[in-house]
Parts: sequence; structure tokens; C-alpha cells
Amino acid sequence: MTKLNKRIADAAEARDKDYVIWDDELPGFGLRVFTSGKRSYLIQYRSAGRSRRYTIGQHGVWTPELARKEAKIQLGRIAQGDNPAEERQLDHKAITVKELCDLYFADLKAGLILGKGGRPKKASTIVTDTGRINRHIVPLIGTRRVKDLVKADVNKVLKDIMAGKTRVSLKTKKLRGKAIVRGGVGTATRTVGLLGGILTYAIEAGIIETNPAHGIRKPKDRVRNRRLTEAEYRVLGGILRKAAEDEKYRITTDIIRQIALTGCRRSEMVNLRWIEADMEASCLRLADSKEGASTRAIGLPVMEFLETQCTARTGTYVFPGQGDDNPFGSFPNHWEKIFRNSPLADITPHVLRHSFASIANDLGFTEVTIAALVGHSKGSVTSKYIHTLDTALIMAADTISGYIQGLLDGVEFKQTAYALDRDSRKAALARFLCKAVGEPLADAEQDLRFAA
Repeated sequence: MTKLNKRIADAAEARDKDYVIWDDELPGFGLRVFTSGKRSYLIQYRSAGRSRRYTIGQHGVWTPELARKEAKIQLGRIAQGDNPAEERQLDHKAITVKELCDLYFADLKAGLILGKGGRPKKASTIVTDTGRINRHIVPLIGTRRVKDLVKADVNKVLKDIMAGKTRVSLKTKKLRGKAIVRGGVGTATRTVGLLGGILTYAIEAGIIETNPAHGIRKPKDRVRNRRLTEAEYRVLGGILRKAAEDEKYRITTDIIRQIALTGCRRSEMVNLRWIEADMEASCLRLADSKEGASTRAIGLPVMEFLETQCTARTGTYVFPGQGDDNPFGSFPNHWEKIFRNSPLADITPHVLRHSFASIANDLGFTEVTIAALVGHSKGSVTSKYIHTLDTALIMAADTISGYIQGLLDGVEFKQTAYALDRDSRKAALARFLCKAVGEPLADAEQDLRFAA
């Protein structure tokens, strides 16, 4: 009987064809000798009526004794119904994280990946997701097989992005110079959230069974609580008046002022179309906001601006850009130049939106009213509120936008507007509305009481 040992393995010579020296002591265990002279240990077995071979490893790396032990383990698994050769084949075909991201991205572009509210992700969200995939996920774990990922791998991705390991300077087509990808806590949190979504997609596709991103403790993102004070609103008004003296900044200053007076998101105002401005109903009917279709009540100052602009409208957009019929495209660049080296160099368009909501809160309006005015999702409550209490919403919009316009224009308000006594506050605001709207004091106070 031939028992495979080191002497036999070392002495095996190459022939014109590959051949196998079988071990008589352990059936199915053998040494394959290739025409090149290479020798590898293997097992041969039958599964589902087919003869299969499973390579254990190369002679020299594996000793006959270790190979025999491994052969016994695998043959034991085969006796229990496993198929190691097929498992290895599937293992070799296992897709990498980069390949998974390519599949995800193809479905993303086809509108098959649903985002907030069960709707396909927006084009802007797709651009952001693509950047996070290409600049963070793929560089860090793109070559890893999806099936091999564990929670520790995802946690390391989080920490590496927070530490700035994916920081890079990129040349872009849209920006002059370079764009800096910095990483940080916010980027890390959102990227790992996206990775978790991609791995959930892999589960639904049958690629993996569990999501290693579930349960990862993510740091809280920095809460954006910066708001403008009354004094800063006056400074902002001065900055905008000075910038508007230069004709090239006129549209930008108009956009900034309207963001401040409506609490709209930057993209909502920059891309505002005339068809979305319902001046008869004093509202904007946005077809595609972050929350989907959204109706926003707007105050009298905004209405007057739109009516003035409407007389000179030239195309689809309220704020037209260059070209045939495009929205204004220079806003980010102009914003940076307008506020550079100013006392408000740290603010963003979101600060204006947050400040609008904060002013509304200061004036005593409820959370539901504020949510309806700025387009926050509050479920069916907001929806019903918009349709049944639109008069109250318009009065609220008049009050808030009129108050902010007064601050931007440098109008001094009496301190009673912030009196703790509720009746005194209402009376002060009613006097302001009377001046802004031009209606009798009693009517204004009655409407204000209803809105508050």
C-alpha cells in the first residue's frame, strides 16, 4: 500500500501529462503532478452524481501530514452534504465592494433605488452619493469582497474618513482650481449611512445575508444652529445694498434676499420657475423640493418682488442664467465674493433658512406653522394644515417676511415686540402689520390673533 509521504512527493517526476498519485490509506486523497513539475495535494469525491476535485495546496507549502489532516476535514464535510469545490468556485466569483457599488449605481441612475418618501433619488442626491462612493468607499474598501465584510471593517471606514485619510484635492469642470474633499465627522456619518444602504441593497439582491453596517455607532453630526441676530440682519441688508450697486451681483442679491424672506432652500429659490409662483394664492407651488411637491405660503414683500419681476420675465426661470433658458448658475461663486472679508463671512444660505424659522419662533408661531412655511415634512398634519388654514399661513408669512424685510432695510422696531406679555406682543405685531400691509389696526390684530 502506498501512503503519501515527503519522500514519495519529492521523488515524483513530471511526465507528458498530468497524473495523480493516490493515497491507499485515505481514499480520495492524492498528489497531482503537473507537466511543469509542480505538485499539489487534492481530494476527489462525488457530489450530486458528479465527480469533483478540490485542491488543498501546493507541495512544499503544505507537508503531506498537514495535507492529510485537511483532507480528512474536507471529506468529513462532504459526508455531511457540503461541497467544498463548489464553495470555492462561488468564493472566487464573490463580488467586491467596487463591483457592488457599480451595480448599485446602475440601478440608482435607472431610478430603481428609492430614497425619502419612497421616491427615486434626486439628481443632486445621486451626484452626492456618487462622490461619496468614488472618494471614500471605493478607495478604502473597494477591493474587499462583500461577503467578507464584518462590522469592524465598516467601523474602520468611519474612523478613517473622520481622520481625513480620504482627504484629497480634485480638479473639477465646474469650479476653477480645485475642490477639497476633507472628510470629517459629518462626511463619515453620511458615508457610512450610504454604505449601509448599499449593503441592504446587497441583501435584497441575495449577495449577502446580513448587513455589517447595522448597529455601527456613528458620531452625531454638528448641529447647525447658527442664526442671524437683529443686528446681523441689518448688516446683511447693508451688504446686499452695496453688492447690488454692481450690476453683475443684482440677481444674486435678489436671490439672497428672497431666501431670507421665505426660508426656502438655496436650490428651491435658484431654480424657481414662474409656473411655480402662484401670486393669486400668495404661495409657491414647488414641483420638486427635497420633500417632493411642496406648497409654501409667501408674504407680501415676496409677492411684490415677484410682481415686479414678472413684468420683465424672459423665460422659464424667475432668476434666469446665461444660455437659452437656464436657471442662474453663478450663485455659489457670487455668494463667496459678496461675503468675503465681511462680518458675515461665516454664514451660508442654510443660515438664512434657519434664521427665518427662528424669527418665526420668536414671534410666537407654532412648530406646525413654521414647518408648513419652510417645507419641513410633518406627515399628514402639515398637508391638512396647508389646505385648510392657508389664510392663517399667509398671514404668518406676511408677518415674518415683513419683519425680516424691516430688519434688512434698517427699520427700528419697538422692544415690545419681544415683550413676555402675550397681549402686548400681539398688539405690537398688529401695529407692524398695519404699517406693512396697510389695513385697519383692528382687522390686522384679529388676523394676527388667528395666525398665532
